[in-house]
Formats: sequence, structure tokens, C-alpha cells
Amino acid sequence: MNTPRLKKFDARERESSACSETKSSSSSPARHRLGAAAVTEARIPTGGSYRFLNPHFLPQHLQPNRPIQRKITTRFSPPPRSLPQPPPSRSTSGMDKDGDSSDTALHKQEWARTQDVLRSRLVLQDDFEWSLPSTSSDSDKSDAASGELKYIGGVDISFLKEDPSTACASVVVLDAQTLEIVHEESDIVRMQVPYIPGFLAFREAPILLGLLEKMKTNAQHFYPQLLMVDGNGLLHPRGFGLACHLGVLADLPTIGVGKNLHHVDGLNQSEVRRQLEAKENCNKEYISLTGQSGTTWGAVY
Repeated sequence: MNTPRLKKFDARERESSACSETKSSSSSPARHRLGAAAVTEARIPTGGSYRFLNPHFLPQHLQPNRPIQRKITTRFSPPPRSLPQPPPSRSTSGMDKDGDSSDTALHKQEWARTQDVLRSRLVLQDDFEWSLPSTSSDSDKSDAASGELKYIGGVDISFLKEDPSTACASVVVLDAQTLEIVHEESDIVRMQVPYIPGFLAFREAPILLGLLEKMKTNAQHFYPQLLMVDGNGLLHPRGFGLACHLGVLADLPTIGVGKNLHHVDGLNQSEVRRQLEAKENCNKEYISLTGQSGTTWGAVY
């Protein structure tokens, strides 16, 4: 082991120090150096000082008659407060096992409970009073009064590419027989709720409900009897997508038109493709999406 180099210390100071009472200086705190062994500094009353890595390794002939009271620091001492602290780890920064912040996790728990309550109000049987319109050429415009489906609405929200938080929400109503547009309603909105998979309704449903309420004021006559929604219905990880959510709150029959296939009850992309390409389904306009449990979750065209 190499003898530590000494600074500001010579034989005359050593002789003086041997006759003097030595003590450590209270005004010279221990110094820290990150990434290296801690350095301790002690002072001798004569004004000289020595600096070393470990005071116990000081040569015998350089040690004073009375032991110096030294504060020895170790390499494991925490860094001074003035130095930047490392960022907290994921386990201590409020993140759960799914990588969600504590606020997001609480929102998801609350939203899941709300979905459970609303799902209990789902109506899965056709209990509406209207019937599909007749395709005969002698049917007239008075079919709505006779109980036939007259107006079909469609709702969607489109987002600005430059600013995804800005969106245009729209509802368009068609005549069920002629497929002509009879009414349009739209709003430019600022999205306040972030998109979280499985909880799209809490981001979009309040905005779409606002449009439907506006229709009741501005165009009650064209208020839709059936609503097509850009989003999933029953075919959803929790069995309660945007179409179900909106239908329950608006008290309207809805059809969910999803762009993405959720993997539910054994249904996945490869299985649906296999069914579409099956020989027995080639001439069908649509096929039902039936899961492994035997439940029919929807249809694919």
C-alpha cells in the first residue's frame, strides 16, 4: 500500500505539533467525492494540515502524541444536499404494475365501477316499438306514425392532426327509407379526458350526449330512433363499450361499429379471418362473431 502524500507538513511543524495539544478543526467538515473513496481532512493547531484517504494509515512518526479526533466518512455516505439527486425509481414514483400513475389508476377503478352499474341497465332484447321500414314502392312518408323506423343517426368524433386535443363531434341523421340526410349537428370541442384503452366512453360519451341534447332543442322532429356509434358495443374487454354506454345514457337502441377487433372470448384476427375465408361463408353478406362460450358478440361484413 502506497504511503499517502502529505501536504503543508515538515519536520519543524511535526516537532511543534508533538508538544502541542492537537485537536480536529470543527470548521473543516468532511468532504465527499462521488464515485471515489471519501476524503477526510483534519487540521493541526500549528496551521499545517494533512490530507489522506484513511487516517489510520498515517505513518507512526507523523502521528502526534495525542490522538486527533477525526470524523471519518465512508464511501457509502449520502451525497451532499447541494448535489442533484437521482430520479425516483418507478416503484416509488406512484406507478402501479400496469405503468399507470396513481391518479390514472384511481380513475380506472372508479370508471370500472361506473361501467358495472350502467351495464346492469343494458337491454339486450328488441323491445322498441318501431319496426323496420317496408321496402314496397307504395310506402309513404307517414310510416313513422304507423310505427316504422324513420330516422337513423350516426355519431363520431374526428381529431385535428396538428392538435389531437381539438376535435369535431358530429351527429348526422338519415331518412331510413331514402337514406337522405335530414339533419346535421356538430361542435368543435376541446378534449379534457385522455384516451385510456377500455374506457373510451368516458372521453367521448359526454360530448356526444351534448349533441343529442342540442338536437332535442333545435331539431326535435328529426331526433333519431336508432343510433350507430363509431365504437364497440358488447364486443369489448369489459362487455360495455362506447355504443353500450351511450345507448344506456341516451335511452336509445345503438349499434356499435368498431374499427378494431377486441380479443374477447377466443375471438382474434386470425380466427375471424379464417371464418371469413371459409367456403361455407363465401356467399354470405355477413357472418356472426361467436366466441368459444357460444355467445354471439356481433357480426362482421
